[in-house]
Amino acid sequence: MNVPQIVEAVLFASDAPLTADEIARADEQLDEDRVEEALQLLHDEYDDSQRAFELVEVAEGYQVLTRPEYAPYLDRFDNVPRSARLSGPAIETLAIIAYRQPLGRLEVEYIRGVSASGVIRTLQERRLIDVVARGEGLGRPLLYGTTTHFLEHFGFKSLEGLPRPEELPIILRERHPLGTGDLEDPGEEGQQDDGQESLALGEGEAGGEDADDAGSDAAAEPDEPAATNGDDDLVEEPSAPVGQDHDEEDEPRVDPVD
Repeated sequence: MNVPQIVEAVLFASDAPLTADEIARADEQLDEDRVEEALQLLHDEYDDSQRAFELVEVAEGYQVLTRPEYAPYLDRFDNVPRSARLSGPAIETLAIIAYRQPLGRLEVEYIRGVSASGVIRTLQERRLIDVVARGEGLGRPLLYGTTTHFLEHFGFKSLEGLPRPEELPIILRERHPLGTGDLEDPGEEGQQDDGQESLALGEGEAGGEDADDAGSDAAAEPDEPAATNGDDDLVEEPSAPVGQDHDEEDEPRVDPVD
């Protein structure tokens, strides 16, 4: 029995990352140790022979992916699968959930200063977030967290691959419990007068930097994945000016209360 070839066949046939235990189900004589040895052998063989694909560890599993440097050639073909781009509001909301999970919709709205129902629904439909728990407050609100598909989509091995907290804006780095009054209307205190979203650093802490540079772009976009299987379009499309979420799937801004 040629274990590396069996493992290679299983990986090529799968469109999602597989753990060593899952690969071992291919044959009764296989176990995790033998699969791990075969995986290391395949990884070294692909690197030594300079193949156009590589074996990477992503989303707590293993997957054979095209090397990133060949992505421009694949973009010329319509039949190569690719992920839809995420808008600025979607990336921003996803970053908040990723770093502060689990948390509810009202807390997301408090941070961003706009209604988040539409964008949360979009992220759920794309399987990037899901309901992971219920809160202890009134009505036991739904709490959201990232999924395994989130790791796969952005090429992370685990959530530890996210940028370090000290590199993030204060609003994501430090979590302060919200008061009951803070959650009633995100338009009252969560929206700044000049329309800048509160994901960005405040003027005193960012030195008046633009919210796009200090907030959503620096904190929300994870590093580029080590490889791609056609999901190269992971960077959001140019977003509308800060404070104007013109995403076709996003929601209208909540006006401040007089």
